[in-house]
Amino acid sequence: MASEPILVALDEAVIKRSGPGPSVIADYWMLTKPEVNFLIGMTTVTAFCVGSRVSLPHFPWMMLFNTLLGTVLVASGAATLNQLIERRFDAQMRRTAGRPLVTGKIEPRSALIFGILLSMVGLLLLALTTSVAASVLALITVAGYLFAYTPLKRRTPLCTFIGAFPGAMPVLIAYAAVAGRLNAEAWQLYAILFLWQFPHFMAIAWMYRDDYARAGYKVLPSGSEKSRLMKWQSVLPAAALVPVTVVALILRQAGPVLVIGILLLGLAFLFSAVRLAVVRSNRSARELLLSSVVYLPLVFVLEVLASM
Repeated sequence: MASEPILVALDEAVIKRSGPGPSVIADYWMLTKPEVNFLIGMTTVTAFCVGSRVSLPHFPWMMLFNTLLGTVLVASGAATLNQLIERRFDAQMRRTAGRPLVTGKIEPRSALIFGILLSMVGLLLLALTTSVAASVLALITVAGYLFAYTPLKRRTPLCTFIGAFPGAMPVLIAYAAVAGRLNAEAWQLYAILFLWQFPHFMAIAWMYRDDYARAGYKVLPSGSEKSRLMKWQSVLPAAALVPVTVVALILRQAGPVLVIGILLLGLAFLFSAVRLAVVRSNRSARELLLSSVVYLPLVFVLEVLASM
């Protein structure tokens, strides 16, 4: 298994201080942000299936496994290195104060080794088992996430816009892995994931706005501009998703049931975004967050069905 040599490379001192093996594994597992990786894995599988264009008996299952594993490893490495960079600021936020690097369960040096190894193994796996293009796209994703989005979070609210570019890259990585190129279909999937991130993150940013401000993160501006930015970045992308998703299915000549289904999903998601913009409460933010987590998998399921 790929995780075994990674764990062997970690400091023995850290392992001894962290208690029993399962506890150590759980701490390193937390560094990878598994809840984020679930969505990344789902979007990766979707883009791969859409881009494969082969019948089920000839479906490249092994390539799918390698693409999924490589992409998730790279994402896990980036998540680990992100937490390493932000550990001092995470300590100031209630929702991140329990992370292993903040509590001292994992030493910074060990996290650095872990994050680099995960990223390198993922990049090599993509290059050797899928395509060099997929590996290069994954490398661009890591660089954009760590060296553009991460530092900008403490400088400007534009960080969400900048971060959405690497954030939507998993679909391009998977599409390039199986198809060897990026065409209009790949960019349609990219547009969906790109736009979805705005209302999704605005819901989180609004719920934890005091936490972010306490740690010095400028994901939302101060004063009255805070509500205005949240409204625009919630409602406009959610509204844009409606025609983008519908047109994508129509161009693929999907049946009316799929088109109506994706239209209804888009309108429901837009309603949640508008509700947050109008009510501006933590409850409406939680509802939008839940709506976003339900919306994306269902839309991508319809995308896969439309490609069959």
